[in-house]
Amino acid sequence: MRTVHAYAAPSATEPLVATTIERRDVGERDVLIAIRYAGICHSDIHTVRGDWGDIAYPQVVGHEIVGEVLEVGSAVTKHSVGDRVGVGCMVNSCRECENCRAGMENYCLKGNTGTYAAVDRDGTITQGGYSTHIVVDEDFVLRVPESIPYDAAAPLLCAGITTYSPLAHWQAGPGKKVAVVGMGGLGHMAVKIAAALGAEVTVLSQTTAKEADSLAFGAARHLATKDPSVLRGLRNSFDLIINTVSAPLDLDAYLRLLRLDGTMVNVGAPPEALPLHVFTLFGNRRTFAGSSIGSITETQEMLDFCAAHDIAPAVEVISADRINEAYERVLSSDVRYRFVIDTATLVPAG
Repeated sequence: MRTVHAYAAPSATEPLVATTIERRDVGERDVLIAIRYAGICHSDIHTVRGDWGDIAYPQVVGHEIVGEVLEVGSAVTKHSVGDRVGVGCMVNSCRECENCRAGMENYCLKGNTGTYAAVDRDGTITQGGYSTHIVVDEDFVLRVPESIPYDAAAPLLCAGITTYSPLAHWQAGPGKKVAVVGMGGLGHMAVKIAAALGAEVTVLSQTTAKEADSLAFGAARHLATKDPSVLRGLRNSFDLIINTVSAPLDLDAYLRLLRLDGTMVNVGAPPEALPLHVFTLFGNRRTFAGSSIGSITETQEMLDFCAAHDIAPAVEVISADRINEAYERVLSSDVRYRFVIDTATLVPAG
């Protein structure tokens, strides 16, 4: 076992604190990674605060992880010492179910093993990326292209793939009109990726405060939904809507924006139930769907796509002692657009 520095949540109501945790020894198919940066995702906050159910404490979260390979197991063939690598939202799956065999381990029928707050193969609770090191099975380690800076690469492992996957699956591209609901960590990545795919992108945000950013990231227009007449004027307009908001919305109002055979995909994950009227789906043969991260193959595809198109999230790098402050700023939408922890600051001075 290896003792490493980390930042953990002691409970659902207490601030995160500096601590140490144990990482398993490197097995024959394992990769030991020295973490350089770890992104802060809204999912981290939901998890440690118990919004999505009870978890075991203390808990180290973080599933946007980048760093270098320090050591590999004897049977590892995909990665070498010194490689630039990343780890996203999962670190294992059953490998046997229909979905895993199809290369869609993110939809493992037995439930993939999350990077944190999940039961690992040895019966322990997985601990995430707010730490200096992590040990991961080689099949769940991604290659990070040289052209993407480490700090910018981290949020791609969740925010990037969470938005890339539905955009690719529902074929956003030339001739398609895509609306992105919400202009936060997920939303700004959805705008960049959809625009790079060739779609015409409209941002739907409560206000025009981030209009200049939306246009700079590739959107054709940014509209404020605070005025109800805006949505009414957009009915039957879009082929695809990506909803990145982790709060309740009037789903019927947004579904009515879809054209014939259009789809609205939820990637934001509010803890509350989201009601809708089925008759809204009948009109225009609309579809309401969900999408959960992406497979390992698709995540690598996303990283390579972002490198080829010079796409990177806008980040604010922070030291570990500012994590609790960052959480409060995320909840008040005071970040443009993703906090990233410099994990060197997890190690106490001296």
